[in-house]
Amino acid sequence: MYQHGVRTKENPTSLSAPIVSKNGPQIVFGTAPINLIVDPSSAVNKLVIANTMEEAKGQLGYSDDFDNYTLCQSMKATFEVFKVAPIIFCNVLDPAIHKKANEEKSVQVSNNQATYDVKGVLLSTVVVKKDSTALTVNIDYILEFDDNGYVVITLVAGGAGESATTLKVTSDSIDPSKVTTTDIIGGYDSETGVETGLELVRQVYPKFNLPPGLIIAPGWSKNKTVAAAMVAKCTEINGVFNTECIIDFDTTTVKKYTQLETAKETLGVVSSHAILTWPMLKIDDVKYSFSALLAALIYYTDANNSDVPNLSPSNKLLGVSATVLNDGTEVMLDQVQANEINALGIVTALNFGGWKSWGNNTACYPDIKDPKDRWICCRRFFSWWGNNFIIDFANKVDELTNFRLIESIVDAENIKGNSYTAQNMCAGAKIQYLTTDNPIENILDGKVVFRQYLAPYTPAEDILNILEFDPSMIESALGGE
Repeated sequence: MYQHGVRTKENPTSLSAPIVSKNGPQIVFGTAPINLIVDPSSAVNKLVIANTMEEAKGQLGYSDDFDNYTLCQSMKATFEVFKVAPIIFCNVLDPAIHKKANEEKSVQVSNNQATYDVKGVLLSTVVVKKDSTALTVNIDYILEFDDNGYVVITLVAGGAGESATTLKVTSDSIDPSKVTTTDIIGGYDSETGVETGLELVRQVYPKFNLPPGLIIAPGWSKNKTVAAAMVAKCTEINGVFNTECIIDFDTTTVKKYTQLETAKETLGVVSSHAILTWPMLKIDDVKYSFSALLAALIYYTDANNSDVPNLSPSNKLLGVSATVLNDGTEVMLDQVQANEINALGIVTALNFGGWKSWGNNTACYPDIKDPKDRWICCRRFFSWWGNNFIIDFANKVDELTNFRLIESIVDAENIKGNSYTAQNMCAGAKIQYLTTDNPIENILDGKVVFRQYLAPYTPAEDILNILEFDPSMIESALGGE
């Protein structure tokens, strides 16, 4: 078109790019509305990585129905609340299994379009009829989803349905209610060699060359069996890596903070690699599992700290408007109550100058008080350092066991340790090669041992200021001798 004059054009508002964390990304297990993507079957029990909300939507679909599509709350928390990336998702909802048949429904046609307002529809199963005559997709009509996840049927000019005022539609829909904890836990099929569910944690490093980060399963980790499976997957991943998981308490049964001690005993999670949370969180009118927002907060904190996980996630703003139970009932804790929850090794949230995460202890506390294991920031620092050591020196494996090999590892680690110490990210970090750890028999057997000492700072959890009345100050003020 020939243009002459002054014109304007508006673009949609661009969202700010997420901060990219170089730590091993969070790995989220759950369900997604995969009927919204081109090939739903391609997104079943597969690890997918996303750096933006658009990437996540394109690979898994998106819905605000967080109860049924649990992965979506981590999408929202990570990409929109905290704006951090990347994140790895695993959807276990299988459209070949977790589905239901929808009864035939009549829809009204207006301007050659009709909206089929049924959720979760699998486009490949849609049958559209004009009266009793079945129409042909992409010849007589075109299907697409609207912003609400409903199917829009557009009649093609000249097609067999062109003059229709009503249409009859049948279809199948995915049914997230049929997904069970067994699907989340997954396993290994020895006959097919297929891994499913949490078993796929093993594939994170081989597939993405990233060490596994926090393992979460919002909406599912509250189940005792799922929680146990998550804890089991935190250590010796690929035989060498370690990480942590975040587990939620079930707020349909644990409705008061005074029930948490018994609830923790019932859950049976006392691992230093587990972080327990209660209750749920709310942003505006939307409920989130605590784990979804805490995981995003932790990665946001790391990304703004040169990707070093030495900072505690406690006393950091969560960006929420309330703490709630599953039924929406608000939970209003004061600091005394929140501290009692922390004393059980459980993280909660406290409205103290804004809603903040509150709690430094892993699930092993109070049974274990070793600072390496009890403090979340120390535990994550040790896992992070160990994972990076493995990655950094994997290329040294099978080199000759000589002085150059030993010196290269010792020098590199001590330089790194000195750097982090100088930046006040830890009190110290040093590595040694000791002859007492390396008798000649071991060297001849191809084994080399180093001894490393790490001292991440512990959190200043209890700051006490002792106040005392000083009468002499009044005496001086009044001119006394």
